[in-house]
Amino acid sequence: MSHRSNTGPVHRLKLVILLFALSPELLFLGAGVKLQDNGYEGLLLAINPRVPENLNLIANIKEMITEASFYLFSATKRRVFFRNIQILIPATWTAHNYSRVKQESYNKANVIVTEQHGVYGDDPHTLQHRGCGKEGKYIHFTPSFLLRDELAAGYGSRGRVFVHEWAHLRWGVFDEYNNDKPFYINGRHEIQATRCSSDITGVFVCENGFCSPEDCIVSNFLREGCTFLYNSQQNATGSIMFMQSLPSADRLLRLQQAAELYLMQVVETHTFVGIVTFDSKGEIRAQLQQINSVDDRKLMASHLPTAVSTEADTNICAGVKKGFEVLEKRNGRAEGSVLILVTSGADKHVNNCLLTSMSSGSIIHSIALGSSAVETVEELSHLTGGLKFFIPDTFNSNRLTEAFSRISSGTGDIFQQSLQLESMCEVVQPQHRLTNLVTVDTAVGNDTIFVVMWQTGGPPDIVLLDPSGRKYNTSDFVINLAFRTASLRIPATAKHGHWTYTLNNTHHSPQALKVTVASRASSLAMSPATVEAFVERDKTFFPQPVIIYANVRKGLYPIINATVVATVEPEAGGPVELQLLDDGAGADVIKNDGIYSRYFFSFAVSGRYSLTVHVHHPPSVSTLAHSVPGNHALYVPGYVVNDSIKMNAPKKPSHRHVEEQWGFNRVTSGGVFSVLGVPAGPRPDMFPPCKITDLEAVQVGEDVMLSWTAPGEDFDQGQSTSYEIRMSKSLQSIRDDFKNAVSVDTSEIIPQQAGAWEIFTFSPKLLTSELEREPDEETQETYRVYVAMRAIDRNALKSTVSNIALVSFFPQNSAPVHSRDGLILKRAFITVGLIAIICLIIVVAHCTLNRKKRALKREWSEISMNKYI
Repeated sequence: MSHRSNTGPVHRLKLVILLFALSPELLFLGAGVKLQDNGYEGLLLAINPRVPENLNLIANIKEMITEASFYLFSATKRRVFFRNIQILIPATWTAHNYSRVKQESYNKANVIVTEQHGVYGDDPHTLQHRGCGKEGKYIHFTPSFLLRDELAAGYGSRGRVFVHEWAHLRWGVFDEYNNDKPFYINGRHEIQATRCSSDITGVFVCENGFCSPEDCIVSNFLREGCTFLYNSQQNATGSIMFMQSLPSADRLLRLQQAAELYLMQVVETHTFVGIVTFDSKGEIRAQLQQINSVDDRKLMASHLPTAVSTEADTNICAGVKKGFEVLEKRNGRAEGSVLILVTSGADKHVNNCLLTSMSSGSIIHSIALGSSAVETVEELSHLTGGLKFFIPDTFNSNRLTEAFSRISSGTGDIFQQSLQLESMCEVVQPQHRLTNLVTVDTAVGNDTIFVVMWQTGGPPDIVLLDPSGRKYNTSDFVINLAFRTASLRIPATAKHGHWTYTLNNTHHSPQALKVTVASRASSLAMSPATVEAFVERDKTFFPQPVIIYANVRKGLYPIINATVVATVEPEAGGPVELQLLDDGAGADVIKNDGIYSRYFFSFAVSGRYSLTVHVHHPPSVSTLAHSVPGNHALYVPGYVVNDSIKMNAPKKPSHRHVEEQWGFNRVTSGGVFSVLGVPAGPRPDMFPPCKITDLEAVQVGEDVMLSWTAPGEDFDQGQSTSYEIRMSKSLQSIRDDFKNAVSVDTSEIIPQQAGAWEIFTFSPKLLTSELEREPDEETQETYRVYVAMRAIDRNALKSTVSNIALVSFFPQNSAPVHSRDGLILKRAFITVGLIAIICLIIVVAHCTLNRKKRALKREWSEISMNKYI
């Protein structure tokens, strides 16, 4: 075992080579962390470019991983440890001679360090968008957590925190504590703090010091200012997860239009770009040139191919080899570079350069135009950690532009990246107009460009109105008749609000008109909204569905209440639209976490499917989640040490965002996925309702009230036919043998449409005498009833059994936890009693005092009489 992590800070130089091949016929990340001989290898930690250079940060990261390796090795009973880690540092860090990058990039990091706090403040946390046992996206730390010891003290040692988050990321486990429900009532009617294990000791602390559990809980709610502090010395063992202390001409035109937009807008400033074309051999059209101005962009765009090769053969390896040649001419090596490989031709010999590409240290993104491009070209992307895209052979889509727009330098600096606000393609009849709105929200506006594309002849008549009413006409656009594009770059910062564009097709035949609008962040003080689209796996077999995800965020804040629509386009057939949801039901695991998802199973044919996601958020609607369920390191506010309270540094409150005045729109490509084994012709129903994941049960008198989100006829779409609900006193029984658990009569339930909220109440005592036995009066035992269910469609296909809900029944003759009214009444009686006692004491005191006064008066009278005698 290597007890000290081998770290390798690396420095990124932005290099991009565009490789184009058009024959006459014209996302997935590569391997990451691996477990080799009990040691994890390939772990990548990336520091955001906005984090100031600080060598102590690197030292603390190394120390954290080293400690984590020891802790993980011990916690797993000497099974696994961290053998090495790489640290990707920003290009802005120059105080040290860092090594060069190979295939590492910020957006592939397993761990990120950024100053953007998000809803979690400085909480270390893991972005988990999938179910239990499934890997997460990344672990997030803030520089403050890694540098400030007084802040980190509230979470325990950094090494243990890392292992806690690693369990989320790698093994897909969830936390074993609940901040929303920090206490529970046990079987003896005692108030207990939610913790694992229950043997962990501590006390309740109020604003003025120690207090009893009864003083902290009022009507089953935790009183404000009351918390449970754990003793610093424990005999119990805690869980890691609780407390961690088309024709060729059309293809060429689409390629020219998309590549021109990429060079003129998407490529980030200071990036080195070169161009290579290939057919049976490769040709260098432009050596590496740095992009520093608009003129540099125009010059590079002038080197784009202008004709289709007449050769029938396509040699992808020849193009890749030429690309490496361009890179090596300037830098001596190809590592750390990006190649964008676009091809429409088949090549049976691409395997000849797989090994060379994988060992080059470069990333290859592949774009396949049309169905003839073989799958092996995608293997180049898979092996080098690049994205892969499939573009259907039709001009009537903007998929190629969206694919190019998705490709960034990989630095993670969102403030430098171009964001796609609009991507539209519509066939317009002769002498007809197309009018639409596009929103430039307050977080963007710099370097804004409007691009119009058409098929034949000259440009359409263009009218563009900004929010103040200023008009731009076709004459204000830069026209490229060769590429059939018209572009307008807005100077300075574009006005925020709604822009209106109108396109009039003056041609004598229908035209597929396209509009793309892109912009960059308006200020470093405000993170723009972003969307990342992806699928659970890039290959599936019928009838297994594909889960589509869209991660919608503003910095690290999840954006809620957005309308997210996925468009899936197969190799053959029309596109299918599907609205993604963030409701915590069906394919969506966690509600309001900013990750929208849905099952997709509308498979027309076997083959590749292209994915695009459009996001729209209306104005005057809450944009960011105020509190988001999820998994992050537990912050402990303090401890009890030797009967005294020791508090940690106060936790930084989470930012709460207000409304977005104009709303916003975003568009992104989700790459490509493949579906195999789709039968031809009519096929039977093979899609059951989806699993119910949010079943809840509560006691209402002597009844049980269930609530859940309705599944569909097919997964999360449509309307199921019936429900099967069963109950048991044994968790193991209902979990392992659901069909033999006690059945609940559900004949009165008529399932609603998928996504609707269902409520159903039943009496468990009418179903089994076992639940009617009298409890022991001394133990005051509660009845624990476990309930689970599944949905059934019209073809008798059944969903997977739901999550198991638990409800505890308090017997009628027991002393249950007092309700709010009961507590108020009890306190009223106590108050009245105390007042009566006080009144009695006052009366007795008054009578006694009067007797003493009368006696004293008689005594003084006698003294006076004696005096006068």
